Amino acid sequence: MQKLTVVDYPGLVACILFTGGCNFRCPYCHNGELVLRPGDFPPLDQEEVLSFLEKRRGVLDGVVVSGGEPTLQRDLPDFLRILKDLGYLVKLDTNGTNPDMLESVVSSRLVDYVAMDIKNSFDRYGSTVGIPGYDTAPVERSADYLLSGVVEYEFRTTVTRETHDEKSFLQLASRLAGCRNYYIQNFMANENTIEKINSPCTRGQLQSYMGILKKTMGNVQIRNE
Repeated sequence: MQKLTVVDYPGLVACILFTGGCNFRCPYCHNGELVLRPGDFPPLDQEEVLSFLEKRRGVLDGVVVSGGEPTLQRDLPDFLRILKDLGYLVKLDTNGTNPDMLESVVSSRLVDYVAMDIKNSFDRYGSTVGIPGYDTAPVERSADYLLSGVVEYEFRTTVTRETHDEKSFLQLASRLAGCRNYYIQNFMANENTIEKINSPCTRGQLQSYMGILKKTMGNVQIRNE
């Protein structure tokens, strides 16, 4: 648990709860230990978490549920319902690989904001997420669901010099046209990065990618410039 963030839930003061494990193996992932060895992190007691949130009502506006990949947790809806009963706004971070779970929690009004990672243009997904030949159908279904406007959302792409180029973003600009909010996040290495093979993009590259997306999308911004 990260007890305070003013950047992860747009416009709100929030805390972040992390779930362990992920079905992707993105080489540039900055939460490598949480993805590869979730058992190394002792689970937080739920009552301890809820006691903290109870005391922070009126101070915190929202809770971000991140990972890892939260939609792998079968009891996610039950936990989100508890957060909503406490009066919190809830943001879900997801890679979009479990559209059934995403649609369930959104339609049940257990989530107020969704941040979905778009790893790369869909023809390059397998190599980008570390799963050669990955079928992007579930991810595309999740993206289309969010594009329909059922909930506030953002798409975000962490870019590296080795895996992304203008062709990537030309394809995304076409496939995800009409997106309300898109964030380009420059890669930042740390000690937990899964593989030490990637490097950040230049400012010029980031500006070029942003310009491409702006032709078909609403709000496009750069993070970690």
